[in-house]
Amino acid sequence: MEHRKKTAIILGATGLTGSTLLKLLLEDVRYKTVKLFSRKSVNISSSKIEEHIGDILDLERFEPVFDADEVFCCIGTTKSKTPDKELYRKIDLGIPVEAARMCKANGIDVFIVISAMGADPNSRVFYNRVKGEMEEEVLKIGVSRTHILQPSLISGQRKERRLGEWMVKQLFKLFDVILVGPLKKYRSIHPEEITKCMIQLANKAHGSGRISSDEIKKMAKGD
Repeated sequence: MEHRKKTAIILGATGLTGSTLLKLLLEDVRYKTVKLFSRKSVNISSSKIEEHIGDILDLERFEPVFDADEVFCCIGTTKSKTPDKELYRKIDLGIPVEAARMCKANGIDVFIVISAMGADPNSRVFYNRVKGEMEEEVLKIGVSRTHILQPSLISGQRKERRLGEWMVKQLFKLFDVILVGPLKKYRSIHPEEITKCMIQLANKAHGSGRISSDEIKKMAKGD
């Protein structure tokens, strides 16, 4: 008996991790439709893709068509790209929290969101504090299968140039070799490892909660 093919939603499909996830879902025979909510088109021709273009800071306006089997939230910005702290919070906290709320309202049982290693609502570091607050708010909403990924520095080539981030990545390439044992979780991680883990979480029974960077790598391998 053939299983019903699924519908997935991706938020942030034009970014580094989101675009990698989109590629994998388009190749995955378990998915019939991949809905994209973003400010601009991904410019990919596929019968699977259903695009909804608009201001996702006002995500609530899409609620009537926000229906799927699972939602993958790959939203994230940086200090250099978004120096305004209020706007930064609206993106990194506001969008994921609103997406989780819409999942709950529309009966979507799986919500998978990318956070960051070091996320802590009590952190003195603004970036870590916002991610920590986002995690707390998302978990409070109570989507039955909520998975929060906490990757270390994400490697890979972004469309836009971020000189400072590029330099840090070069250092991490050197450090990855010596980060062993308990320090392995600090190794940089590839976007394909993150996205393979996300798909594993969506398609196999896992309890809700946070997933560290080293666990993401293990799950990406199917361990």
